[in-house]
Amino acid sequence: MYNSRITGLGYYVPDNVVTNDDLAKFMDTNDEWIQERTGIKERRWIKEGSDDSSSVMGAKASKIAIERAGLTPNDIDFIVFATLSPDLYFPGGGVQLQEMLGMRTVGALDVRNQCSGFVYALSVADQFIKTGMYKNVLVVGAEYHSSGLDKTTRGRGVSVIFGDGAGAAVLSRSEDPKRGILSSHLHSEGKHAKELTVLAPSAKHWVPEILESNDENDESYFPYMNGTFVFKNAVVRFSEVIMEGLKTNGLEATDIDMFIPHQANLRITQFVQKKFRLSNDQVHSNIQKYGNTTAASVIIALSEAWEQGRIKDNDVVVLAAFGSGFTWGSVVMRW
Repeated sequence: MYNSRITGLGYYVPDNVVTNDDLAKFMDTNDEWIQERTGIKERRWIKEGSDDSSSVMGAKASKIAIERAGLTPNDIDFIVFATLSPDLYFPGGGVQLQEMLGMRTVGALDVRNQCSGFVYALSVADQFIKTGMYKNVLVVGAEYHSSGLDKTTRGRGVSVIFGDGAGAAVLSRSEDPKRGILSSHLHSEGKHAKELTVLAPSAKHWVPEILESNDENDESYFPYMNGTFVFKNAVVRFSEVIMEGLKTNGLEATDIDMFIPHQANLRITQFVQKKFRLSNDQVHSNIQKYGNTTAASVIIALSEAWEQGRIKDNDVVVLAAFGSGFTWGSVVMRW
């Protein structure tokens, strides 16, 4: 069995900054209300008329990651693309990425695990490399949320949270068993699926029903979140899956050099940080700047932390995420 390690990282966010004060211009909200509940000060939304999309942003982030890995697109053996907001209902974003990067006809797999998407995608890529099937796998998380949000007062409880962006990592084969991904841990609990969901379109509410109803007040197309319930489950599952990863590798919380959580809510991160007694130097949070970018959040934060020199050789890095499904997971690696 081989080991896998990240050899290149990159991220891309739109230039258009949307502050809380900007949101207050078209919905009944304010900066204090949003920061108190989420910790978010601003987010990036793709500007109307821009060519950016989930796949386009994913391609921009991928080019940076591939170059930093010292590779070319033709060195990539496989693509794992995580998103809940693909450019098209089908086909998925992975094949679009393959074309945009001018790659040879490598396989492309799409992962639909929402906020846990990148952690799941990284775990999948790790297994392909560990078994020797592939040498270099491109793992991408990208989201275009702003086009599908209810930007009225009715939707303020959800719409203020989400942002657009993308991140990418090149995962490469390594023969050093002490470096790279040490373990990954994935879970789900589908009985809570409707607590964080978009109900339409769906197989039971598709084109014929949409055309027939033509109801401008139909809220099923917008994200729904039972915020309090999600928060309570998130803090429990985050803690469990982090501890699972540490125990598997004979580590303690004090061994963590950098914790990269899914950027769902600053309050969740602070709760977990306090539980594991981690200092600010051991945790990277950027939800204040970018909001919740779902499948892109962990990889954007990881890329940013690395760029800032906060992750060094031999550091123990822990990634963790929780989201719709419910799904959650963690990855423990030694850099």
